[in-house]
Amino acid sequence: MKFVILIAVVLAVVWLLRGKRGSQRDAPPAQPQAKVAPPEDMVSCPVCSVHLPRTDALPGPGGLMYCCAEHRQRGGS
Repeated sequence: MKFVILIAVVLAVVWLLRGKRGSQRDAPPAQPQAKVAPPEDMVSCPVCSVHLPRTDALPGPGGLMYCCAEHRQRGGS
């Protein structure tokens, strides 16, 4: 009879340990939040009408923004 009680206690301990380990395993891992850059102002090249971010554009005469130096020269003349 003592042997049956000992087996029951061992099985109960194993069952409890498996339950704790399973609940930790089922939880999804925490994903780091991706940092998103704020949107940039877009400008249009007056020569070819390509839209590009203001930080990539080349300023020209009259406050116009150009996509490349060639278009800045062509548009300024």
